[in-house]
Amino acid sequence: MRVDLFDFDLPTDRIALRPVEPRDAARLLVVRPHGASGAMFEDRIVRDLPDLLSPGDILVVNDTRVIPARLQGRRVRGEASARIEATLHKREGASRWRAFVRPLKKLKSGEIIAFEGSGTETLDAEVTEKGEEGEVLLSFALAGSALDAAVERIGRMPLPPYISGKRPADDRDAGDYQTLFARRSGAVAAPTASLHFTPEVIAALDTRDIAIEKVTLHVGAGTFLPVKAADTKDHKMHAEWGEVTAQTAKALNAARSAGRRIVAAGTTSLRILESAAEPSGMIGAFSGETSIFITPGYKFRAVDALLTNFHLPRSTLFMLVCAFSGIEAMRAAYAHAIAENYRFYSYGDACLLFPVDGATA
Repeated sequence: MRVDLFDFDLPTDRIALRPVEPRDAARLLVVRPHGASGAMFEDRIVRDLPDLLSPGDILVVNDTRVIPARLQGRRVRGEASARIEATLHKREGASRWRAFVRPLKKLKSGEIIAFEGSGTETLDAEVTEKGEEGEVLLSFALAGSALDAAVERIGRMPLPPYISGKRPADDRDAGDYQTLFARRSGAVAAPTASLHFTPEVIAALDTRDIAIEKVTLHVGAGTFLPVKAADTKDHKMHAEWGEVTAQTAKALNAARSAGRRIVAAGTTSLRILESAAEPSGMIGAFSGETSIFITPGYKFRAVDALLTNFHLPRSTLFMLVCAFSGIEAMRAAYAHAIAENYRFYSYGDACLLFPVDGATA
């Protein structure tokens, strides 16, 4: 499909630079597609989510934890040195990470970058491969848990470019950019739909007999890369590691067999569930990488409703929500959100989407 079908204009003042307080006070646009191109919209807040779902529904959240993956350092060559910024995005072994770096042009394979903390601590890494679009493979002097601990000490929260371009990450982001469900370290971007949850919302879900199940997808920085191809068939997705345990798969299959709905909290939860789903709709245990790319025409097998934030134009995530609720319905929903001053992107508001006819198998 043509990528320009997924373009839209967004005023820059709609991009949220901080989350609302409390988190569950974020606005929630409910989108119910109907007919070939129409949709019904309802303006609510995230605190209303339990009442918008049905008793017996299963809400699936992503329990990944964001690591402080943005590193600042220097590349030294003889007497000359240059500032280097790296954003880790995919682990390749005990001591190796793929990273996006800038500036890339003069960086050479074999060079050493000394990443710096707030004190005197440094963390050395060798550039062992130089790829395209700013990507390199870094081999660090430390490995395993020692490397993890060093990154935790010297790294900064990897805020998305549309936020970091307007302000630096600070101590507040260490909590703001982490969900209540964060447990398994490995993401370099937050599963932002779950940023809205509070203990009060979780308690209300429990009261409504809406269970929460956890999956893992370690979100990579590739989620922020623009789709540069003119056609979706020419876009290459970055792979991300995820897991659906056998216990979780069993619980979801039992719910589906009983006629209960599966609601994905975020596109990350949806993508790992769809990666684990069989053509029959049954969900199997899954552990490994997925590069699933969902565009209109895809038949959803595992998910009946989707809670998600508002996404970038021409992005793979906007393509996904268009596949779920229909292109025309989502374009109308985003136009409504812009007109009604909804806040966009990672720290912005949310929408609760229901599928367009034919989107689910």
